[in-house]
Amino acid sequence: MAITYPAAPPTYSGDFQTVSRFLATPTLVSRRATEIASQRFISDVLLTARTDVQGGAIVFEQDDPLYTERPVEMISPGGEYPQTGLADSVPQAVKVNKWGQDVPITDEKIKRSNFAAVEKALTRLVNTAVRNCDSIALSLIASQVTQTQAVTDGVWSTSTKILRDIMLAKAKIIGLNKGYDPNVLVVDDVTWAYLASDPAIQTARAREDTSNTIYSGDFPVIAGLTILPTPNLPAAGAWVIDTNALGGIADEKLGGGYVGETIETKSIRDEDNDQWKVRARRVFVPYVSEPGAAVKITGATA
Repeated sequence: MAITYPAAPPTYSGDFQTVSRFLATPTLVSRRATEIASQRFISDVLLTARTDVQGGAIVFEQDDPLYTERPVEMISPGGEYPQTGLADSVPQAVKVNKWGQDVPITDEKIKRSNFAAVEKALTRLVNTAVRNCDSIALSLIASQVTQTQAVTDGVWSTSTKILRDIMLAKAKIIGLNKGYDPNVLVVDDVTWAYLASDPAIQTARAREDTSNTIYSGDFPVIAGLTILPTPNLPAAGAWVIDTNALGGIADEKLGGGYVGETIETKSIRDEDNDQWKVRARRVFVPYVSEPGAAVKITGATA
């Protein structure tokens, strides 16, 4: 499934009956929650593998060996081929957890604010879920990935060799010779600002191009890496990652009338209190199966 990062939010308007019909339609609520989540949901972009959940947990193999246990041998004509084993990787088991919360939307709010009340509730619910899921996933990546690449010329706010630092980090991953192909550079928002405005990089870019950062404010690619800024890194800095190999996220669908792929939603009419309850949850666990598929650039920030 292609993920647009970030996505542009739609707008809504309507009367009390329209809003109530919207809340009473689970697929519409779920679709809007998914649209909001796609704007900054970076953990699903970095951890692309998906694993079926059995019994509330998953088992996966970490750091698969690249080679067989014995070297290849020269075989004489008619000779027998030697047999070799496959070294076992390390099995890991992790438990799926359920995270979620409710937001009440009173009839008074709907009557006086129309869709604005629903939009505010969904946005805050999803933003909180995104922050929680991303924080869990990014903290896991930070704890599992031990490879580092030190900057070569001081912090990026004053460095003249940012591109070299990124290329060296990329080379460290490729140099493991395990078939990794780094495709993403993850940075916090402040580090992205230093990177995008670096004079040496700006000089190297096409000058008569209106997509240049100086005009657009965007800086989407460097050294073949898609740049993904996020406010949810456990610490400021930069990470080079092969998202096709690093790991995945296991989502468990528990049913019960919830709708959604990543963030599941459910709108519940509370007649006793003249209000709707909008609920968002995610039953999931992230995992890192190939720690070598990422490297942290150290010293990029002060």
